[in-house]
Amino acid sequence: MFCPECKSLMFPKTVDGKRMLACKKCNHEIECDEKRRECVTISRTNKEMTVIDSNTATLPKTKVECPKCGHNEAFWVLRQTRAADEPETKIYRCVKCQHSWREY
Repeated sequence: MFCPECKSLMFPKTVDGKRMLACKKCNHEIECDEKRRECVTISRTNKEMTVIDSNTATLPKTKVECPKCGHNEAFWVLRQTRAADEPETKIYRCVKCQHSWREY
């Protein structure tokens, strides 16, 4: 999200247990709540980041075989997981069993 005051990028921070978005340029802060789409948390499970959330209905699908159940359709997203001069990573989630895997 961009700061409504100075139009700079805002960053997440926690103050007294409250999640906030803060501008590093003008120090403007916005408190996060469930209604703010900008305040999405990234959860980590077993040291792996959850990239594809439960709202997969809006994601594109492709025909690719799931290594876990063999189903031939999956949702996919592209993420830049390494340096900018290296190709992006394609992350898949099986439509049937919800197993996630990636392709470099």
